[in-house]
Amino acid sequence: MVVKQLKDDNFLLKCAPPERAKCPQFPFGNVRGPTGRLETGIQIPLYCFASQSLANSCPFGRFACIPDAEQSILESLLLAQWEDKMWKGIYRYDVTSSEMKVIGGRRKFLAQLNEEWNMDRLPDPDGNEVCCLGDSYIFDWMKHHEELLFCVASGENATPELIPTAPVPNASILVLSNVNPVEYGHVFLVPHGFTSLSQFMDARTLEMVTRVAVEVNNRSFRVFYDCSMESASLYFQDMRKDRFVKLGNFLYLGDLNELKACYFSNPLPVELTPMVTLWDSGLGGIRISSLIDYPIKALLFESTSNIKISVEVLAETCFCLQEKNIPFSFLISDCGKRIFLFPQMQTSATSHSVSGWECSGYFLFKSRNDFGEATEEAMVNRLGDVSLDEQGFQVVKQLCCSIASKFACLFLGE
Repeated sequence: MVVKQLKDDNFLLKCAPPERAKCPQFPFGNVRGPTGRLETGIQIPLYCFASQSLANSCPFGRFACIPDAEQSILESLLLAQWEDKMWKGIYRYDVTSSEMKVIGGRRKFLAQLNEEWNMDRLPDPDGNEVCCLGDSYIFDWMKHHEELLFCVASGENATPELIPTAPVPNASILVLSNVNPVEYGHVFLVPHGFTSLSQFMDARTLEMVTRVAVEVNNRSFRVFYDCSMESASLYFQDMRKDRFVKLGNFLYLGDLNELKACYFSNPLPVELTPMVTLWDSGLGGIRISSLIDYPIKALLFESTSNIKISVEVLAETCFCLQEKNIPFSFLISDCGKRIFLFPQMQTSATSHSVSGWECSGYFLFKSRNDFGEATEEAMVNRLGDVSLDEQGFQVVKQLCCSIASKFACLFLGE
């Protein structure tokens, strides 16, 4: 996986359309300060998706035909911007030099030794303070603008467009570098300007995140989401005090540290695990499967054409799990066509949850001794400790199939 260092704006300018797309602008560029005077803020590259919906199969057939040697525009932008930050030294170490190994055993778990790694969280806002920009509120990224790479948002044109520099529109996804990368291209995907507080992961946000995976169009690129009831926090906008207020142990997607993506050069063990079909809509809709003989019980949502059904079913399933205080992670794989869901059990005996890449069979070690002594049995036990029991998993399976049947009727007229 090789890209050229981004030395100037030539790549962005070359890809820009003759006329910039007209997206509804969020005043991330020019904003009014406390005195009412127009001030200059941050403008970054903006990638606008095509107006075509995920429910239409045409774009995915076209993207699938891109030769492996070529990169999509979105992937070229992502890698060029990420490597530009690497050359500028914002990452705390060279993750490409980390030692890797396959843990002995039939499951072929992957292990990485990274003694410099620190927890991959975005910095918390000091004192819950945020910037007031127009009618919206965001965390103060002015202090962390060097980590901003670009933004993705819905577009109005028939084909995707790249605008070299633009204000950030509402209902978009900010792409930020992780200064403590776990793998090559490690970024945070931060939803921005979404106003709904009724769900922490609504279908619109999940659809945009899935479209990122689709349009990057590289099977090495995976997206992870972790929802831990222990650490999640919900913030609402206190319009009178111009700040976010923490409400307690609920997760709103604006928590900024749970949604991430990076490249893995090899298949993850979970992706190679056999499975049995639980529900299949046929007609190019959605298939739900259960993994066989895997340490943590998991479901797979698959769609080859109408990915929007998978997104809708997963979003509602996640909402139901959150209502029941069930932690979970998911992995978006295979350019958005496969999504693995890992519901987890959290009791007094198992107060921790495991990350999405651990659920997928990829483990990170900070100690050389722990790295050297890692065994398949220990990793199986780690995953098994948080896995739902058979009775709980049966409830989740029935829930998913019920939700899938409902959306199949809506989308496919079944």
